[in-house]
Order: sequence, then C-alpha cells, then structure tokens
Amino acid sequence: MTAATHSTLFPQVPASADAVLDGLDPEQREVATALSGPVCVLAGAGTGKTRAITHRIAYGVRSGVLQPASVLAVTFTNRAAGEMRGRLRQLGAGGVQARTFHSAALRQLQYFWPKAVGGDMPRLLERKVQLVAEAAARCRVRLDRNELRDLTGEIEWAKVTQTVPEDYPAAAAKCGREAPRDPAEIARIYGMYEQLKRERGTIDFEDVLLLTVGVLQDRHDIAETVRRQYQHFVVDEYQDVSPLQQRLLELWLGDRDNLCVVGDASQTIYSFTGATPDHLLNFRTRHPHATVVKLVRDYRSTPQVVHLANGLLAQARGRAAEHRLELISQRGPGPEPVYGEYPDEPAEAEGTARRVRELIAAGTPASEIAILYRINAQSEVYEQALADAGVPYQLRGAERFFERPEVREAGLLLRGAARAGGHSDPQLAGAEDVPSQVRAVLSTRGWTPEPPAGSGAVRDRWESLAALVRLAEDFVRARPDAGLADLVAELDERASAQHAPTVEGVTLASLHAAKGLEWDAVFLVGLAEGMMPITYAKTDEQVEEERRLLYVGVTRARVHLSLSWALSRTPGGRPSRRPTRFLNGLRPGSAAPRPGSPGFAGAGRPGGIERGAARGRRGPARCRVCGRTLTDAGEIKLMRCEDCPSELDEALYERLRDWRAEQARRLGQPAYCVFTDKTLLAIAEAVPGTESELASISGVGGRKLGRFGADVLALCAGQEPASEEVSQDTSEESPEK
Repeated sequence: MTAATHSTLFPQVPASADAVLDGLDPEQREVATALSGPVCVLAGAGTGKTRAITHRIAYGVRSGVLQPASVLAVTFTNRAAGEMRGRLRQLGAGGVQARTFHSAALRQLQYFWPKAVGGDMPRLLERKVQLVAEAAARCRVRLDRNELRDLTGEIEWAKVTQTVPEDYPAAAAKCGREAPRDPAEIARIYGMYEQLKRERGTIDFEDVLLLTVGVLQDRHDIAETVRRQYQHFVVDEYQDVSPLQQRLLELWLGDRDNLCVVGDASQTIYSFTGATPDHLLNFRTRHPHATVVKLVRDYRSTPQVVHLANGLLAQARGRAAEHRLELISQRGPGPEPVYGEYPDEPAEAEGTARRVRELIAAGTPASEIAILYRINAQSEVYEQALADAGVPYQLRGAERFFERPEVREAGLLLRGAARAGGHSDPQLAGAEDVPSQVRAVLSTRGWTPEPPAGSGAVRDRWESLAALVRLAEDFVRARPDAGLADLVAELDERASAQHAPTVEGVTLASLHAAKGLEWDAVFLVGLAEGMMPITYAKTDEQVEEERRLLYVGVTRARVHLSLSWALSRTPGGRPSRRPTRFLNGLRPGSAAPRPGSPGFAGAGRPGGIERGAARGRRGPARCRVCGRTLTDAGEIKLMRCEDCPSELDEALYERLRDWRAEQARRLGQPAYCVFTDKTLLAIAEAVPGTESELASISGVGGRKLGRFGADVLALCAGQEPASEEVSQDTSEESPEK
C-alpha cells in the first residue's frame, strides 16, 4: 500500500510501536519519530500530513515516550478532529485528546470557571446572527440578510484579532478591510451586541477563546494546572490560526517547546476570519532549532492534476508564494484536465450533470464525485441539473450525518434489537448475520434494496439508511465474529468522533467547504472573471487568496478534473464573461501571462491609476490591468486591452442597454447616438458614483453628461432613473466610433 492513500475502513491495530511506522515514506517517518522539541511540518496537498502526525502521536504513545492524557492535538473543524480521533483509535492511541481550539478552550473554561470567577458560567450563544440583528435595530440600522451575515462576520473578525468596538474603525483601516458598512456604524452595532450579551448573561464562541486566554493570563495557578495536564501539543492546519488562537496556544505552552505544527501557506484561504500564515512562516524565527520536514510526495493526485496545481502556484506572488511547495505525484498517469466553455450557466450545469452521469456509468461511484463552486448561491442550478439527470447528490455543509433524524432513529432501533438479542425479535427472524439484521431493522424505516426514483427528502432519507447498511457490511468483513451489539458500539464511537460513513451521492460544495476533502473526480465550475477571482477581491493579497482557493479546488481531485465557465449568466445573455486569469498559460489556447506585467495577478492599477481618474493626463494611455500602451480607440475607451480580464458588472450593463434603447426610441435615432456599446461597457466596468467619475469615461462628453448623467448615475447606484423626455438636440454630437 502507498504511504498516504486509503486504508480499509476497519484496519487492524498495529501490533507494536515499530509497526506503527510501517508504510510511512522517509519524510513521514522523520515526522513520526521527531518526538521532542519544536517540529514544523510543511505539508503540501495530498502528501499525507494527517497520516504523518497521527502516526507521530501513536508512535510516541505506543513507545512510552508520550502519555496519552498529556497530549493535546488541536485543529479547526469538528470533522477534522473527529477524523483524527478515529485514526488514533485505529492506531492504538485512543486516550489522546483531539479537539478544535474552541472545544478545548470551552472544556477548560467550564472546568475552571467556579474557581476563577465563581457562580454559573454564562450560557453559550449558539448563533449570534439574531442578536446582531437586534443590536442593529437598537442602533436604528436596517440590515438585509446579506448585510447581516457580513456584519456578523466582521464582528467575528474583530474579536479573533482582539479588537474592541471603539478600536474597530482604525483596525479595519490599518488592515485594508472593505467593511460592509460605515466602520463607525459597525463599531456602534458591535458595541451594542456586546452590551446585549452582558445583559442576558451569554457568551459567544469567540468569547470562549477570549475568556480562556484571560483566565490563563490572570491566574498563574490555573495556567500551571493546565500545563501539568498537557505537555505535548500538535496543531494541524497551522496556516489558519488567528492571533487569538496563537495567544491561547502560547499560554498552553508556557516556557516549553514541545510543539509540532503542520501546515501549508499555499492553502491559506480563511484570512477573512482573521487567519494568517505568518505564524507558520515565522515558526523557524521563533524556534531557531526546530526540526523542519517538508512533505512533497503527493499520493492523492495524478501527475496531470499535480502539474496544473504546480502551474497555478508558479504564477503566484507574495510571501506565501515564496514558500510554496513543488508537489511530486506518486501515482501513475491519468487523463488530462478537461476545460469546458458554455454559453450560459444553465448550459454549464447541464453539461456538468451529463459528464457526471457518464462517469457514474463508467464505474466511478457517485460519492467519489464533487462539483465545487465559489459561493453557495451557485448550487441551485447544479441541484436542478443533477435532479433532472437522475443523479443523487448531497450538499456539503448541511446537517451532520449522525444528527439527521433518520440516523438517530435507526441508532435507537438497532440498539433495541441488540439488547433483545437479535433472534428474539420477530422482525429479525431469518436474519443470520449482522448486515442482514441491519437491513431487516432499517427496512421498517424506509430502506429498500433499490433506491427510490428522483431526489428530495425521500431519497435523502434512503441515502442515510443505505450508508448505515454499507457500514455494517464493511464492519463485518473486517470483524467476522462481531455481533449487532459490536456494531452499535462502533456507531456510538463514530458519532462521538463525527466519523460519518460515506453517503452515496455526488457532493455539491463551496471551495471553502471542500478544504481537507478529496474525490476521484472533481468539477470546478463557474471559473469566470468576477467569480474567480470574486469581484470584491481588489488588493494583491485578496486576489492571491483567490488563486490559493482555486489551488485547493484543483488538489481535491485524484484522477478526473474538469474546469469550466460560462460566457453569460442567463440563456440569450451577452457573452461578455472571460475565463479566470488564473488559467492563463495553463489552459489550451491561452497566452501565458507577460513576465512582470503589473496587475496580472490583481496587483491593482499600474501607477496608482484608479477608476474615474481625471482625463487629460499627459503620456500615453495604458491598460489599467497589464500596463501595456493602448493605441486602439476602443481599448482606450475601456482603458484596458481587449483580451485583459474585465470587471464588468453584467447586471448593470444589461440595465444600461435597456435604458439606452428607451432613450433611443424617444429620440427616434439609433442607440449609438446615446452611448456606444464600448462606452456602456466602460461605465459598467467603472461603476462611477459621481459626475466627475462619469465624466472621466471616454465617450461621456459635457453635453451627454448634462442630459444623461443623472440617469446613468442612478442606474449605477441600483436605482430607477427619473428622466424627463429627452430633446432632439442630443443628435448634434457626432456618433462615437
């Protein structure tokens, strides 16, 4: 078996400490045997980092160097922590604590609260959105759903960066954050939110970290108690730690250095939450004598997929890019990545569903296929296309498997059947083995040998029950002597660890939600400028994070990789979209980026030129994206090369075209006498907010500004124009070229 690919679902526990090391490659073995002092593991995608660190912990425990109760392994999601606990249990190191930062901190806070503060600990607020909405209402601010979500995220960022409400405006400006509303207004709502929590005796998840840090800083006796308990720390996904989590880690450590961190700066995709790769990149500065191991053998993906992933990072810029890892595939060759261009988004979804069905027909399980997109709002058209194609699917990030009603109910029924002793239960008559007993029990709740037709709630319920049946079959293959009670115990262990079985269905997920997962076949969809990178990624750092997000998506694929985009949003729409700049020079027929071209990777406009810059500046006109001198009149009007990435607001462009058509009808003249297509494109790209910004656009003369300016600015602001009948003398101006 290769060093980092799949094992069976129920492997045998290694017979000895040395057996724990079997199957590790030289670099993974180096990680596993480095049991003291600071250790930094730089692990590329698919290189087996979780395997390396779980075998390190297990080897330390099995060899007697580490006591299970003295090890604390922390990561960022309950799923990752559950997977780590499951692997440690399979390696014979079941007593080790593997938790998220929040879970570990909450456990300590609950234990020490009576001693540190006294009385009952405040109630934990599960969801803060409702309280943020109330705080906004108290401040007389109306928020729609999206604004509420964004403002809640902004409050979370402030708290993990240890920014108090009154300091928020200055902190946001210093970090270059694009606040969803006026920073002073956000600070007021943030302050009111904190006041409401105090009034109601509640705390949120960020408070858990803040309060734990406060207790450990103020009470040295409590800090020493924690340090006596935990003497060895392992931090997974270290590139994602926030300043607050780093401070908590430092307090857990004290003056010791028994710390192993694992991460990859090229997979930093959560900076909007306060995460930063600086702690990973500065690890060797803080710990000059650290053991540093690089994992670059990619066991997940074929050479074709790895080549594309390496090519994406080769064009990257910034500090994280300077520390990128060049992956080396350990798999045999596979198919080349497939690129698809479609006229519109529904056609892209239908084409994707068709290819998914072909893969399934050729033998790829539906559970080994994923469709990944930039934002969750893109999922609906793919859900419909898969349903129309008769392909089952599951939405990633939905309800946890063991919390689904049908799974909880099935667990209760199986537990009851196990207590009854199997054969004394009439419904189990004739069921000789565990899988047969499970099938018999679950058939009373909707499981059938064949799936129901179509999709929806009935199909979702069946998929959950079918996953339990498959789990029972795998369990008995690994443990032929096991009974129903043993399976129930296994389900309880898995529920505790959130180690869910595989549900048979194509996965639909955002690129962020796909982090840490992998499939045989991955479809990356919607890869058009404006979505990848997303429109609001303006700075160098933001655009580079978008590139890393695409890199994460590419490296989820083991064998089959498809990348696609649509030229317009809706059928019949103007085909004005372009494929993402990140694929330039990588997809067939595309030109490689010009070396040193400013702005290629989103570096802003050359020479500090911004939208709406004053007309009449001296010197040649230059493309605001790549910096090339412009000579074509149409390109000068747009202030960019024809083939450079567009920042077009497509919806605004369509509104402008409709408005222009109405004005032309009133004038009784051709549409170009109002504004030419090129001028409308330039307006829809610049989205001017003032008359001076609108006037700076080529093709908007003083007379047209006076006659049409108010209408155009209203449209740019998302409002309806309130224009009067236009007069005929607009035609005095000559039509634009």
